[in-house]
Amino acid sequence: MHLLSLALLLLSAALAAEERPLRFAVTDSWAMPMMQIDDRRATGGILYDLQTRLAQKVGRRAELLVMPRLRVQQVLVRGEIDVRCYVTQDWLQESHHQYIWSVPFMVQRDLLVSRRDGAALDPRRLPGETIGTVLGFSYPRLHALFASGRLRRDDARTQEQALDKLQARRYRYAVSNELSLDWYNRRQPAERKLQAVGEVSADPIACIVRDEPDVPTMRLLRALVRMKQDGEFEAILAKYR
Repeated sequence: MHLLSLALLLLSAALAAEERPLRFAVTDSWAMPMMQIDDRRATGGILYDLQTRLAQKVGRRAELLVMPRLRVQQVLVRGEIDVRCYVTQDWLQESHHQYIWSVPFMVQRDLLVSRRDGAALDPRRLPGETIGTVLGFSYPRLHALFASGRLRRDDARTQEQALDKLQARRYRYAVSNELSLDWYNRRQPAERKLQAVGEVSADPIACIVRDEPDVPTMRLLRALVRMKQDGEFEAILAKYR
C-alpha cells in the first residue's frame, strides 16, 4: 500500500512537471509602466508582475507572447492564448465567447494631455484638432469624433512615442492613460512635464481566461479574486507609481 501511494505521488508530480506554461498575450505597443519589452521579450512592468504572479498561483509558468495588436485579436479567435489581461469590454471587437471575464483589477483613466496646464477641456470642443493616439488603441468615447472628422488621429507606435511627439510640438493634445503619463513625467524637468487637461474615460480593466479543459480556468479566476482581496494588485501598482 505504501509503495502504491508513493508511485501515485511520483506520477502526479511527473504530470504536474509536464504541464505546459500558460500563454499570455503581450501587445508589442505596450510600454512602461505597463510592460517593459526588450528584443521582443517581456521583461518587467505592471502586467509582467501581474501575469507571472497569477501563473505562480496555479502552479504554472507564464509564457508571455509578444505580438502586434492585430495578431492578438487573431490568436484569441483561434483560442491560441490562455489569458489576456489589460482589457475592457469596450475595447474588444469580438465577443470571444470561449473566454470568461475576471474581476477588474484596476481602473484606467484615459486623459487628454497638453504641454501646459489650463482649464479642463472637452474634446468635443476642439473641432479639427489633431490628437496624439496609439496605433491600434481603441478610444470608444472619441470614436464618433474621429469617424466624423471632427477630430483627427495621429498614431504613434507606443504611448511613450505619442507623448514624445506631443513634447516635440507635433500636435497640441494627446490621449494618455494616467499611469503612463505619470511614468513619462518622472524623467522630465519641472518645466517640461506634460499636464492632464481633461478626462476622456475611466474603464475597469480585467483579464479574460480561456474556458477549455487544458486551462485551469476556475483556479485562475479564483486566484484573481484572491489577489484583489489580499491587496496584491494594489501592491503591484504601487511599485510603479
